[in-house]
Amino acid sequence: MSATPEFDFIIVGAGSAGCVLANRLSKNPANRVLLLEAGGKDRNPLFRLPMLMGKLFHSGIYNWHYHTEPEPYLNGRSLYWPRGKVLGGTSTINGMIYVRGNRHDYDRWSQLGLPGWSYDEVLPAFRRSEAHIQRKDDFHNAEGELTVCRARGHNPLMDVFVEAGQQAGYPMNDDFNGASQEGFGRYDFTIRKGKRWSTSWAFLRPAMDRPNLTIITGAETTRLILEGNRAVGVEYLRNGTLAVARAGRDIILSAGVVNSPKALLLSGIGPADELRAIGINPIHDLPGVGKNLQDHVDCVMSWECREPITLYGELRADKLIPAVAQGMLFGEGITTTFPYEAGAFIRSHDGLVAPDIQLHFMPALEKTANLHFPNPFKKEAVEANHGFTLRVGPVNPASRGEITLRSKNPTDKPKIQANYLQSDFDIRTMISGIRLTRDIIGQKAFERYRGKELAPGPASVSDEDLTKWLRATAMTTFHPVGTAKMGTDPMAVVDAKLKVHGIEGLRIADASIMPIISSGNTNAPAIMIGEKCAEFILSA
Repeated sequence: MSATPEFDFIIVGAGSAGCVLANRLSKNPANRVLLLEAGGKDRNPLFRLPMLMGKLFHSGIYNWHYHTEPEPYLNGRSLYWPRGKVLGGTSTINGMIYVRGNRHDYDRWSQLGLPGWSYDEVLPAFRRSEAHIQRKDDFHNAEGELTVCRARGHNPLMDVFVEAGQQAGYPMNDDFNGASQEGFGRYDFTIRKGKRWSTSWAFLRPAMDRPNLTIITGAETTRLILEGNRAVGVEYLRNGTLAVARAGRDIILSAGVVNSPKALLLSGIGPADELRAIGINPIHDLPGVGKNLQDHVDCVMSWECREPITLYGELRADKLIPAVAQGMLFGEGITTTFPYEAGAFIRSHDGLVAPDIQLHFMPALEKTANLHFPNPFKKEAVEANHGFTLRVGPVNPASRGEITLRSKNPTDKPKIQANYLQSDFDIRTMISGIRLTRDIIGQKAFERYRGKELAPGPASVSDEDLTKWLRATAMTTFHPVGTAKMGTDPMAVVDAKLKVHGIEGLRIADASIMPIISSGNTNAPAIMIGEKCAEFILSA
């Protein structure tokens, strides 16, 4: 019988944080590092073209293809929850928008009694990773592994949107990750030479040839192996066979907001009564595992465009093949951009310490951005094809959900109950956002382009009408966090050094540790969390 392989560190999950950890921990040749990934390798060249994100994200390929349970506050709708199942994790299929969040997010974490997590303390970790092509200042670095660049698109409606924001009284903001987050501008992206720059490409590929780093793909974790109150190994399923690896120092769960708590629960770490109810013997009663689920909910507002200048004309079916070839061969053209390039962070009312609403602007209708191509040989009215879209949502939602096991079978998908719009606070904030967005689109800059409001439509005016529309149409922005939160209270799962409470040799490093969701897209914060975890381990 072959001996169980032993390593110093085992990282479960090669996603946004896991790839960072694999790179940082294996840099010391004395550290033997194992990286386990349930998915496969990121070899598909279509991964690399930013505009094709919609097809990859909404297909079942390279992701876990999760769905929520029927959402009680969204008319019983079940929402699709794609999570990356591939090297690079969700950074391999996401929208590539690089937003760190607001400084007040991290200062609030610090105020919860979490030293090391204030904005001034996490900024060096953000900068350490970053290789920004156009920015180098107190907020940005040009020498890291993660290439970041300014928006690459040239559609004129994006400038119209920013101008309308200024006409409505908001500042222009050239850098949402700089001194202030508030205002209108264009997002930064993790794109390099027109290609997606996932954490796999940024951090893992440069480390793959290190002899002290072992990467195993197709390895789905089934449970952690505990000896007393210490985690000593990982059991995983690969090609239908169970295998075990042992760790002499730390096991780090970086499996994401769904699969990190799932691994704990399958191992008997979690709410004891819930575990007993499905036949799992509770080893350590940790009631917060799977709780505190937060996600950014938003709505999709859209208008007809009176002039044919939207992305519709560029994404016709007869133009797709040459556009893909241009992107793959030369890193240029429409497929190397992302449709939601312009955006804003605004306040729903005066007196707030920070913006509480995020806008994503796209010079196209959703059906165009998802590459549901029209027939280019069929004549249709301009209004039927050309339009623009705004996604509007609160960055600090009050609603909370949970992730629980469906059964003790490790291959069963867990139950995801997000409870979107559970809180009246979220509904009020979204209605404020809708009305503010209507005011922005009503500005002079949009006069020559603005057609009929398509969604929610001019008939939806009252709070009652808008609430009804939101419950029927609101959706996720795919930013779930918080299911293994960091803290000192009874519902906390990890401490400020990301160590699981009550279990030695076990840490968690991914977006699940966020006690409060960051203000904006969550991939950059997940990468920062990986950097912080490596910092804690290597300085111990």
